[in-house]
Parts: sequence; structure tokens; C-alpha cells
Amino acid sequence: QVQLVESGGGLVQAGGSLRLSCAASGRTFSRNAMGWFRQVPGKERELLVAINWSGFITKYAESVKGRFTISRDNAKNTVYLQMNSLKPEDTAVYYCAARSSYFPSMAREEYDYWGQGTQVTVSS
Repeated sequence: QVQLVESGGGLVQAGGSLRLSCAASGRTFSRNAMGWFRQVPGKERELLVAINWSGFITKYAESVKGRFTISRDNAKNTVYLQMNSLKPEDTAVYYCAARSSYFPSMAREEYDYWGQGTQVTVSS
């Protein structure tokens, strides 16, 4: 079992930056691939980026490539999402998720554990 808690969301102006953190409990974090998702009311949850167990393999959705960076610190059981050049359309609730696999996936249904989400609002 993995429990995830996101933090770092808030209000930022367009063009600004935020760093989200996701703290994981449980002894398997270093064996879990992780992902960051976001969801806007009325739309499906969108997978933005994924990272493998070691941090050496990452995958990005086109919508955030070049602006968002995922990283992880297995010693701290934490995964991060650095978001730069934020746009109003990035406004959403952001979730981290863990997969019971070493390898990242860009398929939402392959993630097994979810955090409660953190709100990110980008003003124009």
C-alpha cells in the first residue's frame, strides 16, 4: 500500500513557476513508477508526465513538454513537478499517482494509488 500527499499548489501569475511535491509513505516507493496528472472540472484526468523507479526514464505529454519537469528523491520518498512558464490553461487540480511497476506508463488506468490533489490556479 502506498499513500500519497501532494503539496505546493497555489495561485500564480501567467509566466510564473511552481514546484509541486508528492510525499509517499510505504516501503515500496523506490520500486514504484510515478506520474503527475491534472483534472479540470468536466474533463477527464490527464496524465502529464511519468518517471521510472530510478528517475532516469521520463515521459511527457506534448502539452507540458519543455515547461514541466518531473524528478524524484527516493531517499525522501518524494516526487516533484517543476512547472515553469505557466499558462491560464494549466489551471487544474494536480494529482500524483504511483504504479506497481518499475516502469513509467502514460496510460491513466495503469496507476494504482492516488493522492488527494492540490489546486493550481494561473491568473492571466
